[in-house]
Amino acid sequence: MMSLDKMVSIVVCLSAIACSLIFAAIAGAQDPFDKAIYAAISKVKPALVQIRVVNLLYEEGREKKSEAYGSGVIIDENGHVLTNHHVAGHAARLFCVLSSKEEFEAELIGTDALSDIAVIRIKKENQPALPFAVLGDSSKVRVGDFVLAMGSPLSIAQSVTLGIVSNTEMVVPRMFERYGIRLQMDGEDVGSMVRWIAHDAPIYGGNSGGPLVNMQGEVVGINEINIGLGGAIPSDLVKKVARQIIEKGRVTRAWLGLEVQPQLKHSPMREGVLVSGVINGSPADKAGFQSGDILVSLNGNAVEVRFRDQLPIFHQMTAELPISQENKAVVIRKGAKKVLKLTPIERQPIELKESELPQWGMTARDLSLMAAKEMSRDTLEGVQATSIRTGGPCGEAKPQILPKDIIVEIDGVPIKNIKDLVAITRKITESKNRPLPVLVAFERNAEKYLTVVNLGISEMEGTGLEAQKAWLDISTQVITRELAEKMGVPEYTGVRIVSIHKGGSAEKAGLRVGDLIVGIDGEKIAASTPHDADVFPALLRQYRIGESVDLSIIRDGKPSVVKADLLRAPLLARELNKYRSGFFDFTVRDLALHDRTGNAWDNTRQGVYVESVDPGGWAAIGNLNSGDLILEVDGEKIIDVLSFQKVMKRIKDKRSKTVVLHVLRGIHHVYIELEPNWDASK
Repeated sequence: MMSLDKMVSIVVCLSAIACSLIFAAIAGAQDPFDKAIYAAISKVKPALVQIRVVNLLYEEGREKKSEAYGSGVIIDENGHVLTNHHVAGHAARLFCVLSSKEEFEAELIGTDALSDIAVIRIKKENQPALPFAVLGDSSKVRVGDFVLAMGSPLSIAQSVTLGIVSNTEMVVPRMFERYGIRLQMDGEDVGSMVRWIAHDAPIYGGNSGGPLVNMQGEVVGINEINIGLGGAIPSDLVKKVARQIIEKGRVTRAWLGLEVQPQLKHSPMREGVLVSGVINGSPADKAGFQSGDILVSLNGNAVEVRFRDQLPIFHQMTAELPISQENKAVVIRKGAKKVLKLTPIERQPIELKESELPQWGMTARDLSLMAAKEMSRDTLEGVQATSIRTGGPCGEAKPQILPKDIIVEIDGVPIKNIKDLVAITRKITESKNRPLPVLVAFERNAEKYLTVVNLGISEMEGTGLEAQKAWLDISTQVITRELAEKMGVPEYTGVRIVSIHKGGSAEKAGLRVGDLIVGIDGEKIAASTPHDADVFPALLRQYRIGESVDLSIIRDGKPSVVKADLLRAPLLARELNKYRSGFFDFTVRDLALHDRTGNAWDNTRQGVYVESVDPGGWAAIGNLNSGDLILEVDGEKIIDVLSFQKVMKRIKDKRSKTVVLHVLRGIHHVYIELEPNWDASK
């Protein structure tokens, strides 16, 4: 689909010349290769469709709609069409343009965010059977094979590009993960399940969902991404997903609650996969799995994950385990073999369907099992707000209901799910012509709040935000007399912008780094010494959150006025004991109170919080992230900064060739292997 491919594509350019060359070759097909291309295209092109979709988006407390285009391929005479989840998975309306240029409405049969596959059906009743393409065997695809990418790039219907298979085992590049870039759909990590067929046949926005075709005219993949190379979901995986969707409208998978990663490079083990973490209360937890186990056999199948590109195959295998049936798992724990009995349960989506609740001025969803786990909740009851309309009932409440808050009770009545919330809302607002106040209990970061919401549809003026700490998302320095003199503006006092938060209010207002702010709403800013650093923030705090202010600025020596919206001030971090590793290039600190409340950690949680990781350092190369909690170093438990500092000193004295960090990332356990070069030490 156009929007997603623009995000994941590194290079976007027009394909008209490439397409013209291919069709020119077809027109004068003389040699066997040209004839093979023409024959392959002829088999698939009649089944190729352009998809026009009206998508539903949930943001700013509303259900919104947007139009986009993608591609698909008919796979049976009943008009079932394969495409991507990101093309059709959130469709309100679907239309398919056939190779005959006829357009028909289609319906969504089912969708699967984890594999990014959806099946739609063309509504063409009482008509002749539709032409369809054959799904081939992707396991037979080899590097160097010629392939055709077919689809509707840039909304150009029924187009073809030619290339070769570059890689049959492509996964998300490690450098992407280092910067937190993952291919996620509705919270699902597509890269955990899909190993793409990489190819250099040009694909562009709109190619999503189109077929990758071999020289025999068989569909061997569904094109999904462009990261310099195109990436197609292998047909063998597509067939399994599509079969379930067509038969029962959805995909069922087994869930274990295991978190795994490839064997550490310095591990003597050549078989098995490293268990990095176990989700609390999951089947794996009940079976007795432990972090650090090596899983070598599951349900009688040998397991080997030494490399990252083997992980999707392992996840596919576990997803196909029989649900609710006991399986035997063999693990190696501290050198000893141990047999565990594991009973998988059915996997739930990470994010459940959203709904618009106009009487509340919000969009919301029920809680999935993993969403509850992520928030350290032991119940799925409640309704989670996903977006809030400014000026709406939830936005006007004091305190406000914010995105991610969980509504658990209304006027003393427990709320278990969206269905309950809709029912009680209807009961309260039915036949009422004005908003009515209701007492709402909600949870935020494991804290329980009460608020009053004026329930009902009412278009109100203004933002209705509380006058708490107003703030503008910039950093500033005082314009001292010396600076003013050197900059040629000796008559002004105020502040100079030194940084602007990307994508925030200040950037939207058009403020720039280097601007001099000399007045607010016509009043001069009396700041001229370093001791006046709080003058500007203090002036802003006199306003209400959400109000607009006219900032008098000097830019390039010229005065002007910029209107900016004020935001809620962020919480400041407390001063804590810190340690910086100059060799590994990262900084840690002791746990703060807001770390514990935000992550639902009790006072027994120990470790050090990674405050920053310098780009290009050993820690960054090893994929340590800011926000990680380091629990162990080389198997030794970390209590606080002082204990961490002692361990790091011993490592430096030993000049260890490898350092293994056991970290907690959200609710997930990860083992990170640092491989320092001490000869290049600072």
